[in-house]
Order: sequence, then structure tokens, then C-alpha cells
Amino acid sequence: MTAAVPPAAPLPEPRTVAEAVGRAVAALGAGRAFGVVGSGNFHLTNALRAAGVPFTAARHEGGAATMADAWARSVAPGADGRRPFAVVSLHQGCGFTNALTGIGEAAKSRTPVLVLTADTADGATASNFWVDQDAAAEAVGAVAMRVHRPADAVAVVRAAVRRVVEDRRTVVLSVPIDVQAMPAALDPTRPQPEPAPLAAPRRIRPDADSVARLVDLLEAARRPVLIAGRGAVDAGPELRALAEAAGAVLATSAVVKGLFADDEFSLGIPGGFSTPLAAETIAAADLVIGVGCALNDWTTRHGRLIDPLARIAQIDVDEQALGRLRPVALGVVGDAALTAVDAAAELRARLGDDPPARWRTPELAARIREAGRWADLDLADHGGDRSTTGGEDGAEARIDPRRLTAELDRLLPAERVVAVDSGNSMGYPSQYLEVPAVGAFCFTQAFQAIGLGLATAIGAALAQPERLPVLGTGDGGFAMAIAELETAVRLRLPLCIVVYNDAAYGAEVHHFTDASDDELAGVVFPDVDFAAIARGFGASGVAVRTVDDLAAVREWLDSEPEAPLVIDAKIAPDGGAWWLQEAFGH
Repeated sequence: MTAAVPPAAPLPEPRTVAEAVGRAVAALGAGRAFGVVGSGNFHLTNALRAAGVPFTAARHEGGAATMADAWARSVAPGADGRRPFAVVSLHQGCGFTNALTGIGEAAKSRTPVLVLTADTADGATASNFWVDQDAAAEAVGAVAMRVHRPADAVAVVRAAVRRVVEDRRTVVLSVPIDVQAMPAALDPTRPQPEPAPLAAPRRIRPDADSVARLVDLLEAARRPVLIAGRGAVDAGPELRALAEAAGAVLATSAVVKGLFADDEFSLGIPGGFSTPLAAETIAAADLVIGVGCALNDWTTRHGRLIDPLARIAQIDVDEQALGRLRPVALGVVGDAALTAVDAAAELRARLGDDPPARWRTPELAARIREAGRWADLDLADHGGDRSTTGGEDGAEARIDPRRLTAELDRLLPAERVVAVDSGNSMGYPSQYLEVPAVGAFCFTQAFQAIGLGLATAIGAALAQPERLPVLGTGDGGFAMAIAELETAVRLRLPLCIVVYNDAAYGAEVHHFTDASDDELAGVVFPDVDFAAIARGFGASGVAVRTVDDLAAVREWLDSEPEAPLVIDAKIAPDGGAWWLQEAFGH
């Protein structure tokens, strides 16, 4: 596993628990840490840094937590096939609670993140910083653990990291400030031991009967589709081979967009972001197999995307996930890649080396080439009035957000990593910005919180420095997170930030269509010049109202930038994003 960079010289024995904890976290494979340093986590953070863990100082704890989440999702596996985990370092109490939304997003997404937080001393409930951190962590779905005494500090760290790495959980490890300051070894003759290395996570091979039943379904199907999700992130080649052997088409949930980027039979993202062709094809499937994919309402359009007569199967390492959201004809407990390998071998044994084409035909391949991406479609074929020539009474021009994003897709380098904020605008980058591979699309949407996008982009950019980072966000989400623009400037990131600016919380405007102007006053705002604000932070900024205004983006790209560019895109009314129209109802 790729871990912290070893320090230049051997470190002395840890003097305090804080030093022992930081060194143990580094030794067990921490790849990068993010945080806001206060008095409570000062020594923990410096212990991580001294042990070789790169540290990024954020401007807000919520940003730090989301940067860690995005980094862990986007970082490439090491030579041993394992990904390093991310660390968030927090002050006790208010520093911890500031990070809770980001921690909740990571926990809901099963992102391997260790939240290393200070805490008040046991029983110090009169402290201004006291809060029940364990209860708060568990309330947002994280695992709560705690170091109680020096003697077991390293063992607790190792147990926490095991949960992070092996179970893919977000773990909050609290280290009270009085314990941090204690000597690492109360008996000087018995120093704190180095943590024993973690074994590689066990991969679950499916049982032979489950594989045989899965192949029975594939043999009987005439129009099978494989939908891969987060649990299949490392199984792309194996799933391609299975799809070819079974005559199946491929699709991915949004979180693993790019997994089948160059496959001629990939339909892209199903559900709310489906192209008309993808929706038509998946709706015609007689067998739908979710691989590491929950087949949730977003992916299936509340189940309406799947034919009621179609058989459904699921493959997952978590038995509790099988059939949890919709009934399945077959649930297979197994690693996505191993299950795909075994099923493909069984298919070949039954059918020989000449697999049935089923609907893998030249005709379907041609249709996917011609209409498989949103950018390939005629904008007049869908959506409402999105004029780019100006509105009534001589109002200034506003750009069609679809045309804007399609133009940026052509303009920006193909080697990019795309981050997406939540809200009314999230579909445009998700649908129109292509990515070259899995891991190059970071979609922090499990909590559906707006304002995570900028920190997501920073974390993803640090995980994939060889690619141009791109963020799609709304004006509401960007305003929430704007403190982290200084972080991006300080890190000299060439980050292209697209602010879809409709001067509102657009999702609410479009959802509450019967509300009066007075009732909507709380979600509509004066127009903000985000380009000017960006320049104040030390970034570049440009207002975009027409396609011609994108010339400034070309100039920025040609300048070999070392600072972000904020595109303040004054977008035309979009009539309400169709992907959210189906999602409301919470």
C-alpha cells in the first residue's frame, strides 16, 4: 500500500501519546492529511507531518473533511493494488462539529477516511469545547472509536485503521487532550511498539452455486445490462470481459463514471442523467445486474427505468445490500472482479469461445456513437427556452448551461478530473463533461449537501495532479464554500471552476413552482460578480454570457496557469433541472 513518505532521518522514540498516535497512523498507510490546526490537534498534526504524511491546511473543517473524502475516492491504487487512506485532523468540539457534514458525506459513501480528532478530557463536560463526539459521529453514520490510555494507544489506532481499510468505513478516532499529553510509555523500559502491518483486505470469491445461477440468468437473457457502482471501481476489465461473453451492454452509476469510458457498448450513467438512448435501451433490458451498485432511485428513476418483467440480480460483498432497495431474483455475495471472472469462465465453458452477440450489434454500436453522449444531441430536441441572445426589455444575454458545458467539453483537455457540487446545476457537468477513466469523476452527493464542490475539486486535484481539475458548481454552493478558494490559490492549482450562476438556490425555485415571488424571496438573491471576487483571492475570473466569452478560457489554458480560473457563467433559466424534478420528495 502506498503510504506516507518516510522521514529523511529516523525519528526518535515518541515522547507523548500524540506523537505515538501520529506515527502509527503514518506507518499504517495514511497517504495524505487535511485539516484546520487548533490547540487541540496541534501535536497530532505535527506528529503526522514528522512521520512523512503530507498535510494540507484548509480554511474550514468542513472543507478539510470533504477534501479528504475526495482525495481518497480519486487516488490511484499503489503497486500492490491497494489505495492509501486519507486523514482529517480536527480540533475538539467546534472544530469537530464544523466537519460533520463532510464526515457524513464520507460515511454515507463508505469512503476510507480516518478522522483524527482531539477531544476534551473524560468527564470535562463543563468545558466550552465539550460535545458528545462519539454520539455525533455515529449519528452521521461514522464509526466512533477512542484512545483511553497510553498503553493501548497504538493498538486502538491499528484497530481503527483496519475498519477504515478493510471495511471501507469512515472512522472518527477521538484522542482526548489530557491523554495526548501523557508519556507514550509510562514504563521507560517498554516503549510503544510499532503497529503490526495490516494484511491485504480479503477478497470474497462467490460460491460455485451462485455463479452457476448467475450464468443461468445470463444464458436465458436476450437483452442483459450490467450496471456497475462504487463496489466495482476496481473491476472494469473483468466486467468488460463478462459483458462481452454474455452479449451485455454496460452502464455505471454516477460515482464511477469513466469506468467504461472507451467501450463501444457503454451507455454512460443510467437514471436521472440518462441520455434518451440509454433510457430506451435499459428500459428494454430483460436482465439487469447491479454490480457493487445499490440500484437506488437515482440510478433507476425510482424503479421506472427497469421493465417490471425484467429479472434483477445483484453482486455485492455486503450480503445486507442484496435486495435492500428492490426485490432481486438472485443475490450473489462476492467481490465484483472475482465474480465477473468466474461467471465469464463458466459462460465460456458452456458456450465456447464464440459468445452470442445478443444486442451487441453493429447497429447499436453505431447508435451509441451517434447519440450516446449528451453533447452529441441537438439542443432543440429537449429542454425549455434557453436563449443566449438576451431577454425581454434589453436584458443582458444569458448562456444556455447545456451549450456552455458542451463547449467546455470540447475546449478543456481530455485529461481532466471533474468534481461536481450538488443542486440544480449538478447535471450539466455530470452529463456533458466526459472523463478519461474511473477515478477522474468525483461526485460527493450521498448527503445531497450543496457547498461541497470546491473542497471536492481540491481533494481530487491533489490525488490526480497530472490531470486538469474542473469543478461544476452553482452560485449557492460556491458562495457557501468560497473560503477554500484561498486554499486552491495557495496550492497553485490550475483549477477551472464553472459557476452556474442563476442568482438563486435554483432547485427550490424550480421545485416550488406555485410559490409567490414573496415566498421565494428567501431563495433568490442579487447577482454576484464571482469573477471579481475570484480576482480578490488571487485567482483569475471571467464572466461568461455567450460562447464568444469563452475565449478567456482558451487564453487561461494557453498561459500554463498556476492559479484557478473562476467562470462566472450567467446562465439562462433552465425550466428546472429534470434530474431534480424526479428526485424531490426527499
